[in-house]
Amino acid sequence: MPTTAVPLADLTTLRLGGPARQLVRATDTDAIVAAVREADAAGERLLVLGGGSNLVVPDDGFDGTVVRLESRGHTVTRDGDTALVDVAAGEDWDELVAATVTEGLGGLECLSGIPGSTGATPVQNVGAYGVEVADLLVDVTLLDRATGEVATVPAGALGLGYRTSRIKGHDREIVLSARFRLTTDGLSAPIRYAELARTLGVEAGTRVPVAEARAAVLGLRRGKGMVLDEADHDTWSAGSFFTNPVVGKDVADDVARRVATLDARPVTAWPTDDGRVKLSAAALIERAGVPRGHPGPDAPVRVSTRHTLALTNRGDGTTAELLALARDVRDRVEAAFGVRLVPEPVLVGRAAL
Repeated sequence: MPTTAVPLADLTTLRLGGPARQLVRATDTDAIVAAVREADAAGERLLVLGGGSNLVVPDDGFDGTVVRLESRGHTVTRDGDTALVDVAAGEDWDELVAATVTEGLGGLECLSGIPGSTGATPVQNVGAYGVEVADLLVDVTLLDRATGEVATVPAGALGLGYRTSRIKGHDREIVLSARFRLTTDGLSAPIRYAELARTLGVEAGTRVPVAEARAAVLGLRRGKGMVLDEADHDTWSAGSFFTNPVVGKDVADDVARRVATLDARPVTAWPTDDGRVKLSAAALIERAGVPRGHPGPDAPVRVSTRHTLALTNRGDGTTAELLALARDVRDRVEAAFGVRLVPEPVLVGRAAL
């Protein structure tokens, strides 16, 4: 049965946002499909909610039906040196990663510590420390709201790109489950990320025991306030609030010239396969004069004291204050470097930049 006037702040990692008019907790795939079909038949506005880790809800809440994905469980089918892992959409992502590491399966360990549900990970092609969901995803099972049909769609048809997919930014297709292909030799994916390689004391491209990789990633994320901790307000966030901008080489060169005139450290940049350049959003924010903890220790919402990409609720903030801070950071970067940062979380309803 749906419950009414449920505070959505209690269901998001930012702990911000007003109530949902009604909330349906769907504990298995059939219940998810039934709840969505019922809402659609009634002409209801619909919000599908997983772990709430990548969501910004307005202070006045959501005037419609929220379907919370609470399906759980995964199965492993081993086939020689690989295994297929089939996961329910509502399964907690980090619990899944921990389970695969315990089972000696390699591939997901560099995505340790990321909050949220498994069903959300293909939507924005979650990635960290040199690994993306696209590297491991085989397919997803989707509910198509237009037709009411449930179908399995291969990863190659999802339009997976840097923190995006064809199913991001709308609820027309809803992930019910996902399958990943992992290795069975107990070793990680090749370590590609320089910071992680240094932490592990290995050369780039080396594979290490999965438990060692997971421990190192969790240590790095904790140091940046990116592992959820009820007592630590630096973790009351939606993770990285802005994506790293991907720009043309001419824009990247212009940014480098502007940074040099400020006598600041260069902005970290990575070449992309299509000839463009990915710039570090955190570095752009810092070089634009936004320090950690901005705008100050008394602000109810502020930049994390450990990572400039995270905007944090210090306990009594509002979504309006969060969005005002996001605009301030975005506008400072654009004024300094001519690059407009794009938010990574999903902004619900009137929660808009």
